[in-house]
Order: sequence, then C-alpha cells, then structure tokens
Amino acid sequence: MAEAVVANVPAKAESGEPKKPLLGLSFLENLAEMSVLRQLGLLVGLAASVAIGFAVVLWSQQPDYRPLYGSLNGMDASQVVETLAASGIDYTIEPNSGALLVKADDLARARMRLAAAGVAPTDNSVGFEILDRDQGLGTSQFMEATRYRRGLEGELARTVASLNNVKAARVHLAMPKASVFVRDERKPSASVLVELYPGRGLEPSQVMAIVNLVATSVPELDKGQVTVVDQKGNLLSDQQELSELTMAGKQFDYTRRMETLFTQRVHNILQPVLGTGRYKAEVSADVDFSSVESTSEMFNPDQPALRSEQQVNEQRQSSLPPQGVPGALSNQPPGPAAAPEQAAGAAAPAGPVAAGQPLIDANGQQIMDPVTGQPMLAPYPADKREQSTRNFELDRSISYTRQQQGRLRRLSVAVVVDDQVRIDPATGESSRVPWTTDDLARFTRLVQDSVGFDASRGDSVSVINTAFTASLGEEIPDIPFYTQPWFWDIVKQVLGVLFILVLVFGVLRPVLNNITGGGRGKELAGSGDVELGEMAGLDGELSDDRVSLGGPQSIMLPSPSEGYDAQLNAIKSLVADDPGRVAQVVKEWINADE
Repeated sequence: MAEAVVANVPAKAESGEPKKPLLGLSFLENLAEMSVLRQLGLLVGLAASVAIGFAVVLWSQQPDYRPLYGSLNGMDASQVVETLAASGIDYTIEPNSGALLVKADDLARARMRLAAAGVAPTDNSVGFEILDRDQGLGTSQFMEATRYRRGLEGELARTVASLNNVKAARVHLAMPKASVFVRDERKPSASVLVELYPGRGLEPSQVMAIVNLVATSVPELDKGQVTVVDQKGNLLSDQQELSELTMAGKQFDYTRRMETLFTQRVHNILQPVLGTGRYKAEVSADVDFSSVESTSEMFNPDQPALRSEQQVNEQRQSSLPPQGVPGALSNQPPGPAAAPEQAAGAAAPAGPVAAGQPLIDANGQQIMDPVTGQPMLAPYPADKREQSTRNFELDRSISYTRQQQGRLRRLSVAVVVDDQVRIDPATGESSRVPWTTDDLARFTRLVQDSVGFDASRGDSVSVINTAFTASLGEEIPDIPFYTQPWFWDIVKQVLGVLFILVLVFGVLRPVLNNITGGGRGKELAGSGDVELGEMAGLDGELSDDRVSLGGPQSIMLPSPSEGYDAQLNAIKSLVADDPGRVAQVVKEWINADE
C-alpha cells in the first residue's frame, strides 16, 4: 500500500459519520496563541456583552413605577417610608425630582396604608392656634397685636385655599394703629396671593367672592382696599372690571337659561309626535336688560268739574246825614252858585243838589213823587260790592313706570324636521317621504303655542323639513392599545429578547467561531470529504493509504477507512506527544481564515 505524506492536513473522518470538534481545547489553544493586548480586549468585550445582556434583561423585567403623590409637601417623608416598608411595598426615589415611586399594582394599596396609618398632608399655615401658646409675662402690646394679625392672616389663607381652583393662598393685612383724632384715621388694607392649580383659573365672581370674604372679615376694611394677585403676577381684583364682567356674566347666564327653557318646551311638545332624534330645535332670545323709569301726568280739558264756588254781594245805603268826626271832607262849603245871564223866569239852580234836599226840575219847580204826593228828596250816597270765587277741577292722571330688567324683547325659534320613514308592508323596505305642507303648519302652530308666540313683539318661528344625513350615533373612541400599560411591558420584554439574540448571534458567536477556528475546520472538513470521496471512487486503490504529517519526524495517521474513533485516538496521541506541532497547524489555519 502506497504511503502518502501530506503537510499540514488533518485526519478526516469517514464521509458518513459526523465530526465533533474540540471546542474547549481549540478555544484555549487559540486564546493562548493571541497577544496580551488582544486577549485583554477580547475578555473586556465578552464581559461588557454579558453585562449589557444582564442589564437589558433586568430592564425588561423591571415593573412600572408610578408617583405615590404628586407632591409630598406637608408630609413627613420618613413616616411615609417607614409605613411603606412595614407594609412590604417596594418603592424607589426618582433621582431628578425626588418623587417617591411605587409599583403601579401597589399604588392603591400604598395610599390606603398611608391613610390607615394617619399619614396625610398637614397645613403649615398658622391660624388662631398661635394664641393658645403661652405668652411671657413681659409680652408687649405690639407682640399681642402682631400675633393676632398673624393668626387672622392664617385663618383667611386657609379659607381662601379651600376653594376648588386654589392650591394655596397667602393673606397680608395692613392694619394701622387706631387714633383718637379723626384726621389721623387710616383705613386697613389687604393683599391676597393665590396659587392656582395648573390649567385652572378663577372666574370674576370667584374673585369678587374672595374680595368680599376678606373685606367682611376685617373691621372697617373696604372692598376697594383688597387686592388679589395670582402666582403669575396677574391682577385679578380690578373692582370696576369685576363689576362689569360679573353683570355681563349674569346677563349671559340668564339669557342661556331662558333659551334652554323654551327649547325644553319645544322638545316636550315635538318628541311624542316625531320621536327621538327626528328633529332639531334651537331658540334665540333677545333680552332687554336696560332699566327704564318714567313718570307721566295727563290732563283732560274737555271734562272740567266745578269743585267749589263762593259769591259775596254787598250793598249799603244810609238816609242819615253825614256823621262822624268833622273833618275836611264833612266841612266843605257848598259849591258856587250859578246865576243865569238872562232872567227869563225862575231857572233851576245850577250844581248838584245836597243830599236830603228837594229835587228841582229845570223850571225851578219841585219834583213830586207820584206815589206819595210828597216832594222827592235827593238820595244819600250808597255802597255796592259784588265778589265771586269759583274753583274748577280738571281730569288728571299720574303714572310712574319702572320696567323690569331681563324683559324678553324678541324670540326666534328654528326647528328642522327629518323626513318621515315609511315601511312597505309587502316588501318590508323602508323609504323616506317628506312631510306635507299641512303637517309642517301643524308643527308650526304647536311650536308657537309652546313658546308663547307674540306677533306684535316680532317673534318668528320657522319649521322646515329636510333629510338628515345618516349617522351611526355617537361613537365612543377606542383607547389605543399602545397607550395601555401592558403593551409597554410586552414591548420591553420583546426588545430585551431581541437585544440578547443580536448580542449572542451577532457578537459572541462570531468571536467564538473566530477563536475556535470553527470556520476553517468546517472548510477543511468539507474539502477533505470531497477529496476522500473522490479517492474512494478510484476502485479502492487509495482506500487503505495512510496520511502522515510532514516535518522533521513524520507521524503516520490512520487511513479514512479505519473510522472516526481511530482518527480521534491518533490525534489525541499526537497532541500529547507533540503539542507544539499541533499548535503550529492550528495557528496556520487561523492565519488563513484572517
């Protein structure tokens, strides 16, 4: 049998038997052949890979932690920690914010434990309990007044902080010292700082409530002397603006309530007729909030009425001669006599006739009274006076009118009705049919009567028919699955598994294969099988040949036909007898792979 000498070629197993490489032995030998720097880098890389793998596994298995409370202000942190530790609840502290975190599953149980233990936020503000403290014998009046003011400020701060939107509050009171002189009297004032919750604000009515609360809590404090400021420095207590906004808000609310009332009336009258969802109604109310006062006084001159009348008639005549105290008027001489120029008979004396003297006609004869036959005497002077007073009453009406605020000035109602649905009894199919004009007129009368329609006021009611769009109703949006806590737990675990697989198959396996020379051994094993297979096909001429490792001393290896165990024993003997040569062969394999 011919003997072949092949240099640097390992013994091959038979083609039908699998080969088991010596991973541990080749790894140690190849590692020993490396330089110290390369060995150190390899060990550091393997250690880092293992550490990263463990960190990823721990991260994927870490539970979800939630803050126990939004803030631990006013709470004893040591007492909270002791209560959680005694209850066996795991907790951690967030390094950046210092928040106390517990597992999401233990959040409710942790809060219940703290509540049962009496651990609750305490109020750090000082109220009237400051007056319960013992005061020294030499306490001055100034200290007593200061403590009272401090206690009052704390009580007011607690009251203001009890509002829903207020997180905390501080109150400062400026109370001047009382003076016996009026000119030196000064009024107290107050300042309120409110800290609001994020995203919340105070309505003008709430600010006015705070102002009135503080003003009525301090004697002689006027509302105009109270200032309210938020934590952002915004002035909230502008009295004029507050009053205007408050009035506008009240008017708006009154209008909305009135519109809601009329809309509900329309709803109550149309729902039994049309059904739910078959119509839509809106009401717009024009409300007059102006305050008007008027006074009117009216007279009717066509209807006079005599209320009272007084008449006085006075007439006085005396036949006595002049009486009384003589004077200039009673002692006047008679008037001058007038003699006629021509004496043609007896002529009547010229001039007036004295009272009580006989009357003489133009011929100088006495005038005789035909009744009595006696001469007529000149009358004595007489007084006559008439006086009349009449009081008339005219028709008069006085009216005082004051119109109430919030008077409805105009009302507008709009109603839209969906088409009626009819079902064919034969086929069972539904169809939409518009309402007739008579039906719409009936609906209009119903709506007018329900809202108290008044044409003189200018009210308008519109009822129209139109087809509604097909809607599926109000859909409740589904919560996305990626916002659920369980989803992120699964994602963390999947990412951890993927990272470990990438680390093992992408980093560790190539490094180990490179060290153990697995790639080279597989290549040579494949080529050896092909060569031996080709040899075995040459009529068995070389099937009994042995292979030897060339060198200074040739070492004979078993032939491929002797089996895997014989080749393995031969290689073990070779390694035991001459390990340097084997190491040289492996080194050449590694250099060939690189």
